[in-house]
Formats: sequence, C-alpha cells, structure tokens
Amino acid sequence: MVQLYNLHPFGSQQVVPCKLEPERFCGGGRDALFVAAGCKVEAFTVACQELCQPRCTFSTLGRVLRLAYSEAGDYLVAIEEKNKATFLRAYVNWRNKRTENSRVCIRMIGHNVEGPFSGAFRDQMYIVEMPLSEAPLCISCCPVKGDLLVGCTNKLVLFSLKYQMIDEEFSLLDFECSLVIHIDNITPVEISFCVGYVAVMSDLEVLILKLESGPKNGERVHHHPHKTNDQMRRTEEGFSNEISQLESDFVICQKPLELLGEKSEQSGLSVTLESTGLADEKRKYSHFQHLLYRRFTPDISSYALSDDIRLHSLQLLPIYQTGPLTSDGKSLSQEKELLSLFCFFSLPHVGYLYMVVKSIELMSVYQYPEKSQQAVLTPQFLHVITSNNLQCFTVRCSAAAAREEDPYMDTTLKIDYSNTYKTAKTQSCIHLLSEAHLLVRAALMDASQLEPGEKAELLEAFKESCGHLGDCYSRLDSQHSHLTLPYYKMSGLSMAEVLGRMDWTVEDGLQKYEKGLIFYINHSLYENLDEELSEELAAKVVQMFYVAEPKQVPHILCSPSMKNINPLTAMSYLRKLDTSGFSSVLLTLTKAAVALKMRDLDMHRNEMKSHSEMKLVCGFILEPRLLIQQKKGQIVPTELALYLKETQPGLLVASVLGLQKNNKIGVEEADSFFKVLCAKDEDTIPQLLVDFWEAQIVACLPDVLLQELFFKLTSQYIWRLSKRQPPDTKPLRTSEDLINACSHYGLIYPWVHVLISSDSLADKNYTEDLSKLQTLWWKKLLPELCQRIKRGGEKYQLYLSSLKETLSIVAVELELKDFMNVLPEDGTAAFFLPYLLYCSRKKSLT
Repeated sequence: MVQLYNLHPFGSQQVVPCKLEPERFCGGGRDALFVAAGCKVEAFTVACQELCQPRCTFSTLGRVLRLAYSEAGDYLVAIEEKNKATFLRAYVNWRNKRTENSRVCIRMIGHNVEGPFSGAFRDQMYIVEMPLSEAPLCISCCPVKGDLLVGCTNKLVLFSLKYQMIDEEFSLLDFECSLVIHIDNITPVEISFCVGYVAVMSDLEVLILKLESGPKNGERVHHHPHKTNDQMRRTEEGFSNEISQLESDFVICQKPLELLGEKSEQSGLSVTLESTGLADEKRKYSHFQHLLYRRFTPDISSYALSDDIRLHSLQLLPIYQTGPLTSDGKSLSQEKELLSLFCFFSLPHVGYLYMVVKSIELMSVYQYPEKSQQAVLTPQFLHVITSNNLQCFTVRCSAAAAREEDPYMDTTLKIDYSNTYKTAKTQSCIHLLSEAHLLVRAALMDASQLEPGEKAELLEAFKESCGHLGDCYSRLDSQHSHLTLPYYKMSGLSMAEVLGRMDWTVEDGLQKYEKGLIFYINHSLYENLDEELSEELAAKVVQMFYVAEPKQVPHILCSPSMKNINPLTAMSYLRKLDTSGFSSVLLTLTKAAVALKMRDLDMHRNEMKSHSEMKLVCGFILEPRLLIQQKKGQIVPTELALYLKETQPGLLVASVLGLQKNNKIGVEEADSFFKVLCAKDEDTIPQLLVDFWEAQIVACLPDVLLQELFFKLTSQYIWRLSKRQPPDTKPLRTSEDLINACSHYGLIYPWVHVLISSDSLADKNYTEDLSKLQTLWWKKLLPELCQRIKRGGEKYQLYLSSLKETLSIVAVELELKDFMNVLPEDGTAAFFLPYLLYCSRKKSLT
C-alpha cells in the first residue's frame, strides 16, 4: 500500500451549483449526483467534459437524514424526518421529472396499480412509501440486485426489489418486505448490503453475516448463539471479572476482540431470521453464516464515548468482471460476474480492509496522519477526508480479485504481493511500480467501462509496467529475483529486447550478473522459443553464464535460440570449462556437437571415444536437445543426430530409448523423430524406426505399450514380406539376437524353417523378417487379428482375408499337432474346422 500525498487520480474537478447549503449527498451511478438540502433534493448531470448541470428538483416529505442510490432499478431512497417522525421513501422514475412543479404519484409498497392509473406512473416520477414499525436509522442498497436493507434498533429489514407487470410494455418498480434480521444488543449506525452479505456497524462493533437460501442440513432457520458469562470469559481471555462483582460506579470496558469465520458466533450477539412476504425462492433467505465480528475499545480516560474512537464509513465493495469484448469494444454479455467482495470500516486514525468471499482475512490496515471524517473505498484507491486534506491510498482489491480468477498471474507458481513486501529487502521503486502495475491491471478487469482506444492505451501501459518491473527484479539480488521471468513475459518483450535493456559496462574489471536476469535467460532458452539470437547477443549470453553459472554453459549452447553463435566462440568457453576441472559426459557431447559445426571430424571422433556408450546415453538423457529440438512446434533432428544416424545408429537408438524411459520424449514424438531423421513421409517406416521398436520390446517397457508395439512390428514385417521390400538400412539386431535377448521372441517353429529353406525365399532380409515375425505372430498377432475381426469396422474384410490366407499356408506346411498348437484358444470351431480337416487329410492325399 502506498500513501499518495497531494496526488489524486482525478482527471478534473467540478463545482456543483447548489441553491441551498448541502446537508446530504450521494452519487447516482456514472452520470448523476443527488444533493439534499432542507426539504428538497436536487439532481445534477455529471458529464466527463462538461460542468455539472441541474437536472431536476423534487420535494421531500421532510428533512433528509440519509440518502442512497441504487443503480439496479435506478431509484433513490431516503430516510426523512417530519414532526419528529421518520419516514422511508423511494423515488422512482426520477429522470422523467421535468420541472419542480411536475406532478408526482405516491403509492404504498405492495399496492397494486389499476389499469386506468398505469399511465400516470409510466411517464412521471413516483414515490414508493415503505412503512416500518420502528424508526429507520440507516439504509443500504444492494449494488447487484437493487434490494434495500434498512437498519432499525436491534433489527434489520430487507425489502426485495421486484417489478409489478402492468402490461406487456410496462412494469412498475416495487418492493416487498421479505426478511427481518433480529440482532439483539446492537444499534446500527451504518449498514451495508451486497448479494446476501450483510455488514452492521455500531459505534464500536462490526458484524458481517452471509445470508443463504435453500435448505441447510443440520441447521435450524433461527440461530441464537446466546453465551453465558463463563463462555464469554473463555472467548475473551483477558476479561476475568464478572459484572456482578463490580461496583456500579465503574465503567466496564470489554477487551478488543476479532473473531473470524465460525468463531464469530462467540460474539455474544443473538441473531434471528424472520421470513416475511412471498419472495422469490431464489432470493428467500432461510439461514446465515457468521463471517466476522470485531469490537474496539473506548477511551477509558473519558466517562463519555469520545468521538475520537467512533467507527465510521462502513462499506461492502464488490469486484465484478464482465464478459469478453467484441471487435467494436462492446461486451458480449451485460451480466456482471461477482469475483470477490471486500469490507472496509474505519476509526478516526486507522482503516481496516477485509476480504470476505471464499476466505475471511484482514488484507490491509491504513494509518492516517490526521483524524479522518469519512472514507470511501474504490477498487483502486482509498480516499480519506481528514480535517485538513484529502488523503489517498492505493488498495489491492482488484488485484486480490484478479488473483482469485487467475491464481498464477504475476508469478512463476503463485507473488502474493503482501507477503513480498513483508520479507523482501528491495528498493522502493519496486513497491511503487507494483502499485502502478496493480492499478492498470485493475482498470483492465472491467473492460465494459473502457473505450477501445482507452483499452489499447492501458494494455500498452500494462506491458510497460511489466517491463520496468522485470528490469528491477533482474538487477536486484533478492530472494524474489525469480519474478523477473513472469514480468518480462507479460511485457511482451523478446529475449533480444530484454538483453538490449541490460547495462553491459564492466566495473572494476569485473562483470556481475544478478540471478534474476540469469533465471529469466535460462528459462527462456529452455522453452523452445522461436527466437534466434544474433551472433553478438549469443556470445554475450554464453559469456554471462560462464561468469555466473558455468555449469549451465553446455545446456544453453544446446538451445535452438543459440543457433547463430560462432562455433569457435562456443568451443573456447567449453575448453575453459575443461581446463577448470569441469569434466562431464555432457561437456564431452557438447564439444562433439560443436566440433561437427566446425567440420572437425577428428575432434568429434576423439570426443565420442572418450566415454563408453552407456555414459554417452546418460549424457543425452541430461540434455535431449543435443539430439532433438523443436522449431515452431515441429520436431527437428540436430546435426549431431544426423551424423550419428550414419556412423553410430546403435548409440542413437539407445539414446532415444533412454529419453523415452526417462519421460524426456513421448511415444509419438520418438516415432516422428526417426521418420524426420530418415527423411521419410508419414506412411513410410524406416528401418531405424523398426530398430527402435525392437529395442523397446527388448527393454521390456510397460505392458500398456507392448500390444501396440507388437502390432507395429508385425505389420511392418508382413508388409515387407508381402511386398518383397528389403529394409532401407541394415537391421541392428538379427532374429537370433532378439530371441536371445527377449522372451517375447520365442523359438522358431519347424514350419518356419520349411519356408525359409525354400529356394524362392533365399533372400537373407526376407528370411530375417520371417523369423522375427514367427513368437510375435503366433503369440501376439494372431489373437490380436482375431479380436479385430470380431470388432468389425472398415478393415474387417482385410483382416479376415489375411487370416484365411495365413491359415491356408500354415495348414499345408504344419503337422496336425503343430497346427492345433498355434490356433487361438477362443476361436469359433466352425471357422477353423475346414483348415483342421485339410491338415489331417493331407497325408492320405499325398
């Protein structure tokens, strides 16, 4: 929170030309102001660029004691006094009051209007009188629904806003007394009401309740939390003397008390709900929750209650968000969504701001340098009228509501701003910039109130504030330096633009880089941004990390954003790490990759020979971008990956398998990588991908992948056998290798040897595929093929013909016993019977 001395966010000020000395006043939405003086109320038009102009004047029954306006229903309500009696009246349709002598209709609450009289109410102002059994003391209008809450001694009366339909074109605004809230031992001085939330304030006490509709399990409609003296003593630990033991001459001063949530039931106030009328069920409140009770202590040096400790300016402040805007700047929906609700009240020298939705917590305490007379809370500012000045404080109501809507805003995880200011030892400029940032963000929340040009200007200011905050956090070595990242991202600045804002001058021969900047650059280089730094900036980045975090140098050199760095520059820094005792397999692989860019194949080979294949695989797992990078969402093999494809395909396959096992790459990404690496289209399967699939089976990956792998491999084996298509590269494993390494590849059946020994099948690649196809085919594929035939679908006929063709060949080549062993257990006998008969009779036929 920042106190703004002699600085107020007002575009202009205007003088209201009142005829009489003002006694009461209130705002009338965005375009009107009401001023009460004597027995008259003057309404003024408030325009942004013009002076306040008189709009209309209307007479009241007596002197106005309280005045309130409701935007919902567009009515003015007043408590008026005449002959020591008080009256409650609502002034409706006041915009049609053309002259002071214009006729005004008066009607009682709830009285139906007959057809012949409806015209009188349609075109002129009318007054709704609301009789009460007790004198009204204070009033409050719900800013969302327009319901009216009236405070009387020991009770509150709720009038629901309703509309009496006169005809199809005209409805009459009316009220209905729907609820009485009895609160013993409290006389309300001020009240506030908003969408079921009720705040009541006496001279030294504040109570907040939440009214709820519908049934509530296990709770009665009427709630009487009466407390005995013993219970009160347990609640108020310091208050140990019973009143009966004290002399009547002493003044009893209870201890200050703050009770939040359910604990506020221990306040000792008795609250009872009394339903009246026939209100809409959705708006008919039947029970309530206690949210807050706070009691302050009077000045014990005075026998009378001093003005210096009386509460004032009770206010419930809702924060809304409207729907998205169309291209012309208008909201798609007129409905406002309530995001959060705040309660403010003040003592003469200190103000209190609570959040009362979702969680009940004290957000801020405002200390005034002078005695306050009145305070008004807005989503961005707290305005305080003091004896000599108008004080202005920033508030975080909109920011808190925005965090409720988007918990991850302005943070890498989740800034609470308040906690930041409690612990961070940063410069005051961050504090001021944060407040400015919050004010702009708050103004952007309710976009329906902005012109398109204003919104564009605010968005630009928002981005600018984010950039300045990013600059601050990037240059200050504090525990919150990681906030550099979200602020720079929200600013819309590119990495190159951020680096251009840095001061690269060297002081005392030493260059120091704060961890905020390092944190931002490091994360940005990891996020596969489609931004390539220039050769100069890339050199500055690697130099920065060599000074600040040398262990990160191999990682940042693998970023696609560092593509333009001079290979000689990169190698010089890697060699410095080598000579400084920094030795690792990751450093070796990075040097090997840079050597390729330098076209120094001897250096590349020497680096790759310095570690075993197992360690090299571990190095690729530490930094997958040595092999695989992404540009514009597409997988791109690196130059090192392309070279390994030609020289060490086994290492390449093992490394990608290691990435998959360590969740560094997904199944589909790995398949796409090999297809792109081998320059194959989506429908063509390169042998290196088949090698990868076989490696996955040998590695015994989880069973969820096995069935899919079996189907991929058998489909590829069968396709190559049927097309007589040899592999495009030499397979890494033979059928014998697979049988020895993996239980899924079982011993070869005798009939396969019969087929392989045929003269027409002498091609080695053909025989290898056939051998591999056989513990996969019979153990895995044949049952899967039968299952897919049962499911039907588009490929039903293809699967069926494949099965028939296979069975025909096998029935010829196998003995009856061997043939029965390979048949699936859950097949239909009628389907397989012809093949079994043929197999049993073939000896007699020969």
